[in-house]
Amino acid sequence: MDKKIYDHLVIGSGVAGLFFAINIAKSGESVLLVTKRSLWDSNSFNAQGGIASVLNSSIDTYQSHIDDTLNAGAGICHLDAVKLCVENGPRLVNELINLGVDFTHNENGLHLGKEGGHSQRRVAHAGDITGNELIKTLVEAVKKYKNIEILEDRIAVDLITSHCKQSKGKYAMGAYILDKKTGIVNRYVAKNTILATGGTGKVYLYTSNPDVATGDGLAMAYRSGADVANMEFIQFHPTSLYHPQAKSFLISEALRGEGGVLKLKSGKTFMENYHKMKSLAPRDIVAQAIDAEMKKSGDDCVYLDMTHLSKEFLMDRFPNIYEKALSFGIDMAITSIPVVPAAHYTCGGVVVDKNGETSIKHLFAIGEVAFTGLHGANRLASNSLLEGLVYGEMAAKKAVNYFDDYQEFDDTRHWETGNATTSEEAVLVSHAWDEIRRFMWNYVGIVRSNKRLRRAKNRITMVQNEINQYYWKYFITSDLVELRNIATVAELIIDSAISRKESRGFHVMVDYPNKNDNSFKRDTYIRRPII
Repeated sequence: MDKKIYDHLVIGSGVAGLFFAINIAKSGESVLLVTKRSLWDSNSFNAQGGIASVLNSSIDTYQSHIDDTLNAGAGICHLDAVKLCVENGPRLVNELINLGVDFTHNENGLHLGKEGGHSQRRVAHAGDITGNELIKTLVEAVKKYKNIEILEDRIAVDLITSHCKQSKGKYAMGAYILDKKTGIVNRYVAKNTILATGGTGKVYLYTSNPDVATGDGLAMAYRSGADVANMEFIQFHPTSLYHPQAKSFLISEALRGEGGVLKLKSGKTFMENYHKMKSLAPRDIVAQAIDAEMKKSGDDCVYLDMTHLSKEFLMDRFPNIYEKALSFGIDMAITSIPVVPAAHYTCGGVVVDKNGETSIKHLFAIGEVAFTGLHGANRLASNSLLEGLVYGEMAAKKAVNYFDDYQEFDDTRHWETGNATTSEEAVLVSHAWDEIRRFMWNYVGIVRSNKRLRRAKNRITMVQNEINQYYWKYFITSDLVELRNIATVAELIIDSAISRKESRGFHVMVDYPNKNDNSFKRDTYIRRPII
């Protein structure tokens, strides 16, 4: 491929990446948008709940939204990030409406949902397929710009970086990207590189995330020397559908917001034993409660009861969830929904400033891949799409005309395969993939212990060595790239969890059952050692 220099390389096509591309394209600068599958395949597309924002000033305030976020975050949210997102929310929701997003309305205007951890109704939604509607609108907007080039079925392998001779700092210059159809790795050079690669749910055996959520951007940034933080805080969604054929299907928190009640197999409620908000408690509390009750009873799941609500209401408010459950023989109007927790959201990520820029100049991270400080130890429901919009816009404001004379693009190297050969043992990749996801679920899941974490550390060290040998010996494939990335992310989660000797938010340790504000009311930072 002949080298072409873009102004901006965006890797990922969730709400953050698409919103950045739209905002930056207005300036006329060139954008290359690269996505691993199609533009539609992202965590954002699968979002059911909505966007949390103060949209009814007669019942809600910025301070109330801020307080709810801080309470959910268990004491380590960054107040400046929380204020930035909350105060920009209403304007950005209105901007989405102007773009054509068809949010659900009632006779009073926007219909606002209520979810766990929220003290008020403030979640703008499009039925129960908000992500679908949002991504559809943003994709349509992106395709209208001639200065946005789109490449699908490409997976980023590693970042291209160099050192600035003046400041002695590192800066990004694009990425090496694998064409999944041809198997060829090309270099894509850019003045600014934007990671919008989403989350890491596929590190775990059970997850609500789509198959693309393998932590690619986070792993690449870490390997390049960027700071990461708070990787011990993996949010487990309390309620994914428990059914052998229901792969990664989420039962939205909005169901509990509309009156859904969690019950045991016996029909007995239990959340009143764990939190004053009962079934509407923050996600970390609910997930831990369900996990504890399942261990007590030996049952495979608990149940979400919606049967006290009318069939008409359920079909109108949750049409997609109703039909999906019905396809598995569950009529939520007459029978409770079997649910279990599943890995859902990465509260930590690549450390960024208020503009979404990382510790590597000209490298931005936005959306779930980033650590902004908004979520603390536990994300408040429906704050994630809000964060993607806010930092997508902030990053675009910083990135426009953000170029330096010292970026020596002629120095970037072609991808070199060396003596690599074609592997005839792909089973090694699939086995390692399965092993990581299983021991992460068993040892680094909802409840952890020193013993389990030490065992996980031993296993990830051995598997990492095996992967590295395989990686440098054979031609790379998409599966191998993803395996390498989930192994890197798993190691970051394990190391972060080992270092936090307390229980806070979604990091629950049986050896340290209480919060320790004296020593651990802070973030956990990791930077790759320089060898």
